[in-house]
Amino acid sequence: MRSAAWTLCPLLTVLLVVRLLGAQQQLLPGSCNFELGTCGYISDPEYGTWSMNEEGWCTRSPGGSLQLFLRPDGDNFDYRMWTANQASDSWLIASVDLPNSTTPYQVLLEGRPERGSGNSVAIFEIHIVTGYCIECNFEEHHLCGYSNSWNPNVNWYVGGSVPVNHSTHHQRGHYMYVDSVYAKHFQEVAKLSSPMTTVPLAGCLSFYYNRDQERGNIFSVFTRDQLGHYEDMWRPEVFATAGWTLVSVDIKAPHPLEVVFEVAFNSARGGYVAIDDISFSPEFCHTDTEPNFDPSIANCDFEDGLCLYHQEKTDSKEWSRVSVKPNAYRIGDHTTGVGCFLRVNTHFSSRPGYVGRLHGPLLPGNHKYCLRFYYLLHGFRKVDNALALYIYDENNVAQEKVWSLTHTSRDVWTEVEITYMKPMLSKVVFVSICKNFWECGLAAIDDITVSLGDCQMTAGSLPGQCDFESGVCGYIQDKKGDKADWLRVRGHTPTSYTGPRGDHTTGVGYFMYIEASLMRPGHKARLLTSDLRGSSSPQCLILFYHMHGSGSGILSMFLRRSDREQDALLWRRRGEQSVSWMRAMVDYQCDVRHQIIFEAIRGPSLRSDIAIDDISFKRGPCEEPGDFAPYSGFSEYFNEIEK
Repeated sequence: MRSAAWTLCPLLTVLLVVRLLGAQQQLLPGSCNFELGTCGYISDPEYGTWSMNEEGWCTRSPGGSLQLFLRPDGDNFDYRMWTANQASDSWLIASVDLPNSTTPYQVLLEGRPERGSGNSVAIFEIHIVTGYCIECNFEEHHLCGYSNSWNPNVNWYVGGSVPVNHSTHHQRGHYMYVDSVYAKHFQEVAKLSSPMTTVPLAGCLSFYYNRDQERGNIFSVFTRDQLGHYEDMWRPEVFATAGWTLVSVDIKAPHPLEVVFEVAFNSARGGYVAIDDISFSPEFCHTDTEPNFDPSIANCDFEDGLCLYHQEKTDSKEWSRVSVKPNAYRIGDHTTGVGCFLRVNTHFSSRPGYVGRLHGPLLPGNHKYCLRFYYLLHGFRKVDNALALYIYDENNVAQEKVWSLTHTSRDVWTEVEITYMKPMLSKVVFVSICKNFWECGLAAIDDITVSLGDCQMTAGSLPGQCDFESGVCGYIQDKKGDKADWLRVRGHTPTSYTGPRGDHTTGVGYFMYIEASLMRPGHKARLLTSDLRGSSSPQCLILFYHMHGSGSGILSMFLRRSDREQDALLWRRRGEQSVSWMRAMVDYQCDVRHQIIFEAIRGPSLRSDIAIDDISFKRGPCEEPGDFAPYSGFSEYFNEIEK
């Protein structure tokens, strides 16, 4: 769906709400020019109030932000689709692709004017129509959100005269053109850019162009991603066309992008280029275009075997799939703390002077891949050859060494991200070399994932997720009901023999924990989520926690409903659990506003640090509810702790 320009003037932080049902009309519900009313838009009573300007429409003064969210039915969270904080005294255009879903959802516009007199955020008109935002016939004044990169001498302009316009049913319709008449320098460049898509694109992009080249112009079409990377998509084979020519080009983009129409002139007599009727179809326009490929075949968490990975020799035992029960001395897998991972180079089974290779499945060429995995080291005196990653072709020839260890911390799962691209069929190969007995320790890998695109663009969290890397995600310390605070730190905690060595997310990032040395036995620290909306659907709460230390206390999760005074216990763990990060998955259901409370109670000794990380919510029920790990040790102290 496509939305164009917007209106209304808020004086406070507000949400505008309208319900969409995925209809297929040309002008969909939610479209509004606000001339006869608000078209069903209402101000969210939990926030401020949007106000109509009695004189027509308000101006947009500098300062503030405007965001667009989706609110699916049965979901606790709103999903941000678009944001703008660029101040302007004139109207700006926004184009946002909305999902065409059979599940009802609401569109919310949130305005946040900066403090101070005269600051406001305004919307003028909302169009919601079928199609993609990248499509445009340039008949509307908003030009579908296409923008010109201003050049003092050459620019794209709106044109319209017979017989230049392509559309036969609009003889005097509009098109976009750029002319060389004012070009003054060699290769003066004009760029016309589509709005950045909010969804991946895979299909056929079509447009008409008309070109006249007297002394030379260079016409080309690119794509540009959110990182600013350009990719050449199409160039014409002829220098001039007698009329309008149709072009169809396949796009396979796993991430949002914009299409750029670029013309460079060599002189003022370089001619002109015109374009019109840009359209997009989810069906590829060329039969020889390879269909979309799902690289997740190369994913593996080793819970149910080696997936599509294999050792170089069928009788090889350098790599072995193992599981470690959670305890105070041995680190479990990265996935859950109690699952399986792949290990190489043990003192007991390795033979000195060998190379252990683990081969992944073959993946098609000419794709950019993001590979992520976690590794763990223990006992190595040198790490030079402990673990390395190569890209091999289908003939088992090494094409490139893309990663190897240089220095690393021991006994903590650490994340690696690699972006690579090869023109041929290729696969990843994990290699570990043991030269002699004294250098051989334990190396392990877990949670391999492969996705299309650059790793920098696949990163990011969804609403309700928090890894504490950029802050506390709006979580609130309880200043009334406890006597201590949760602390946000990275690295290992200061007290020996307790706390994690690193965070669960990357091994080197941030997490939240209680420092037992700052508390007394039985003191508690409570961390609360911000208000959650509530949903009629079940929810699944996922948490990674760390309880290592001979005096470990109690970690609990509570549900606090807005309509009840008593907090309900959802989950609890007591005593030392493991030196690993452990996973908890909890089902709950609440159809009113509520909060989740994370409560840690200090144990009887200083060795009772408790940590949490990587909190997330998703629609329930949980796939594997519960974490089934029995608590161990020091249960005799619990009555004393819970006083």
